[in-house]
Amino acid sequence: MNNELSGLGLAMRAGKMVTGDELVLKAVRSREAKLVVLAGDASSNTQKKFRDKCASYGIPLLIGFDRERLGASIGKPERLVLALTEQGFADMIRRKLGTTSEVEYIE
Repeated sequence: MNNELSGLGLAMRAGKMVTGDELVLKAVRSREAKLVVLAGDASSNTQKKFRDKCASYGIPLLIGFDRERLGASIGKPERLVLALTEQGFADMIRRKLGTTSEVEYIE
């Protein structure tokens, strides 16, 4: 597994992450989400939906990697979208993934 993605596995094991379209949208709406990570191979409609929703609620959005790598990083099958619900993990992931060429970072 990629060292940059190892923090996602830590957050998952700590119970500070939600995955899946509806759960992530719910976390964004309730402002429980501190950072949303979206797979770079998500459809353009899905990317637009999360860009717009995160922008309107002021939640940072990070787009990168593919669904297989995101899923593998948290020990699950393919994952399209993840939300970190604890600020410390969100900051760690932003630092690690924000400098990677595979990531398009959006604030």
